[in-house]
Amino acid sequence: MGIRKFRPDRLFDGKQFTPPGAVLVCDETGRVLDILTEEAAGAGAADVEVLPGILLPGLINCHCHLELSHLKGRVPENTGMVPFLLAVMQRRFDGPDLIFEAMQAADQAMYESGIVAVGDICNTSNSVAVKKQSRMNYVNFIEVSGFVPSGAHNRYEQAQSVLKAFESFTNPSIVPHAPYSVSRELFSLLPAAAVSTMHNQESPEENEFFLAGSGPFNDLYKAIGVDIGFFSPPHTTSLQAVLPYLPKAGNMILVHNTETSTNDIFAWQQLSALPRPWFCLCVRANQYINSSLPPVDLLQNSGHGLVLGTDSLASNHSLDLMAEVFTLLNHFPELPLERVLHWATLAGAEALGLDQYLGSFVKGKKPGLVLLQGQRSKRIL
Repeated sequence: MGIRKFRPDRLFDGKQFTPPGAVLVCDETGRVLDILTEEAAGAGAADVEVLPGILLPGLINCHCHLELSHLKGRVPENTGMVPFLLAVMQRRFDGPDLIFEAMQAADQAMYESGIVAVGDICNTSNSVAVKKQSRMNYVNFIEVSGFVPSGAHNRYEQAQSVLKAFESFTNPSIVPHAPYSVSRELFSLLPAAAVSTMHNQESPEENEFFLAGSGPFNDLYKAIGVDIGFFSPPHTTSLQAVLPYLPKAGNMILVHNTETSTNDIFAWQQLSALPRPWFCLCVRANQYINSSLPPVDLLQNSGHGLVLGTDSLASNHSLDLMAEVFTLLNHFPELPLERVLHWATLAGAEALGLDQYLGSFVKGKKPGLVLLQGQRSKRIL
């Protein structure tokens, strides 16, 4: 089997930039053999491929909704959370051919941009066929919702039927949608998982609903014909309200977190039985829906991990993870590029439980090779 040597302008190994002149040595399938100094690799040798740009491991998209890809450009921007949710509900069930073709195109675009693994939310089995053909790794999260306590068992059985369609994939799991859409009774049915995930505090209205029982979320339930007369607000934030009921998991990926506070993080830390939290940032989706941004300084100083996601094409213009990286850097210029690239690679692999194979240039791994030139990334191996 042949050997390939790559000497980029800069080499990022998943944790940090290596010393100048470092050469990545792989076999022709992309399996990492070594990282050598320029001298040890024979810098001027004909077998050293010189790459203009930053070479980094394959990207990890920790939060996506592939099955909503047909909604690209069809959901208005900056409407706020409740109008966005209603628009998705009204438009998500189009013809199967359109849905399939849109998912295929989105999968291919992610692959070409250098994404190697996706944590994907599944409400149906629509994405199974595309994922079986994909060249990326999918961690499938079967999402369950149901805020009315009496419907918990029926909603869980529906999720189990979707789960069966994903049995050929590694470790699919049933996960809660969000605090405002999952009853305590439904939370109690969720099994332990190696990795779980939940949409968290994506808008001020979500916290308002739990703190005071008021706000647009009442309009949401009225619009979809759900009687929530049973609900009594716990007078805490949404995250604090559901902390005692979260499913057991090795890792818990909390997604969006635009309204997460110091008190929320402290409350999490007080409950030692909780799974390890990872805060997933989907900044372009936050801007698309609410014109908001997450409290990045607070989250990165919490002592917990950060990772990146794209959300769906209903709430984003593309599933380009590198666009998420540079949107973060544009809004938070104090962030080092090295740190955000870590969130996009090794941290994401750790959160999804894939770091044994992906996320970093470590001997024996086959993480994919991505070349970053300017603000655009492309897969090279």
